[in-house]
Amino acid sequence: MTNIVRKLKKWNVLLLCNKHSQLNHHKCTVYTPSYKRTVDDVEEKQPVHKFIGKHRKRVSRIHVCGLTVTGALGVLKLPLPENKLRIPPKFQQNYPYHLIIDDISHIACGYGFSILASKLKDQIKVWGCGINTNSQIGFHKSRKTKIKKGETHTKSYQYLMEPTPIPLPFKDAGKTRVIDVACGRAHSLILTDKEGIFAMGNNAFGQCGRQIIEGEVYESSAKVHRIPHERFPSPVVKVVCGMDHSLFLTQTGELFSCGWSADGQTGLGIAEPVPEPTQLRGDLDGVKITQVSSFADTSLALSDTNDIFGWGSSEYGQLACVTESTQAMLPTKLPFDRQKKIIQVAAGGTACLLLNESGDVWVWGYGILGKGPNLENAVWPRRIPRTLFGFSQFKPDMHVKQIKCGLGSFAAITNTGELYTWGKNKSGCLGIGSARDQYFPWKVLTGFEVVDVSCGVDHMVVKSKSLL
Repeated sequence: MTNIVRKLKKWNVLLLCNKHSQLNHHKCTVYTPSYKRTVDDVEEKQPVHKFIGKHRKRVSRIHVCGLTVTGALGVLKLPLPENKLRIPPKFQQNYPYHLIIDDISHIACGYGFSILASKLKDQIKVWGCGINTNSQIGFHKSRKTKIKKGETHTKSYQYLMEPTPIPLPFKDAGKTRVIDVACGRAHSLILTDKEGIFAMGNNAFGQCGRQIIEGEVYESSAKVHRIPHERFPSPVVKVVCGMDHSLFLTQTGELFSCGWSADGQTGLGIAEPVPEPTQLRGDLDGVKITQVSSFADTSLALSDTNDIFGWGSSEYGQLACVTESTQAMLPTKLPFDRQKKIIQVAAGGTACLLLNESGDVWVWGYGILGKGPNLENAVWPRRIPRTLFGFSQFKPDMHVKQIKCGLGSFAAITNTGELYTWGKNKSGCLGIGSARDQYFPWKVLTGFEVVDVSCGVDHMVVKSKSLL
């Protein structure tokens, strides 16, 4: 029997034995293939691998996560799936979801809405989605309601569930590029290279840079205010929105502000609303500013000599190192000297971040600061260990290169394009796969190299590039 088995194996046939048979009555069944396998047959079944050429361009991707029902993610099928598929509605997206839209260069998250912009010189340059109750993402005709005979009143959609082109009054759209976008609580700023800044949405406190009109209705408003570059000493290169105020940084380093100022948000030393962009003074007088950040009522600025200035609300101790009051009405230099050379600042709702040239992240303020559940309040910056951002003996060059803040959430991007988030995880906006709050930086899995991120109140937008 053994000799027969050896011969069968040599002939490349399959031997099937009955394991329940007795050794002295061994029964077996022999199956012989009906055809002889050839090299061609083997190659046909092998997977085909396609290699990308060296001249192929990397593709940009947009991922979103957080609350879906406002439309801020721009994905309609999450809260309203097709009934034929019998998929239950998804009210929050806990991990990054690919938003299909091409050629996006700038992203911004507001309070329940998002703005996406392209650098291309096309007719359509800016898209918006989410809450539009104050026309903060433009006028989008929805229906006509009869008021009197022969008259109609046009209304706009109050929620845009998918990215929709925002109509802007360009003089020459073919020669104009969008170079920055910013979102506040109910207003938006769109910065262009040749036609100035377009402001839209709620202007109750002058945050759109125009005169305040008593009793103005912002719902279904088609008003888009243009602030020309000539209004400033040099062209504006960066726009930032706080909750209800706006900041404008010029090419030569001057900083201007307008809007709500009850907590000193504008940094002009007054508590009344400021309807027109006005230059900040105080400790900023004669200082060249290179970066500015704000999301709520606290603002931070960084100078070309790497000094940090702060103003606005200090209700949660953001500016407690320079004032015992809950407000700082004028820009004040912050005495931070233990952090070495600072290269970036980020101001959130209740806490702030710093990034130094070594790639270390420092945090202070109130909330989930990223150093565990035992640290909720810090007057002076505390360093978050670099190991929490992937640094190890196997990755000695790993460091953070970009920081961002939302209302209660934080994000950091490393030099290898990895994204880490922590803080208040409202509606899953951190993108970590769950809705729990995150007390330490946690890596967000996107499968792409992250190049930019914007954090909102309850959602987040991530811009990345394909690895190949």
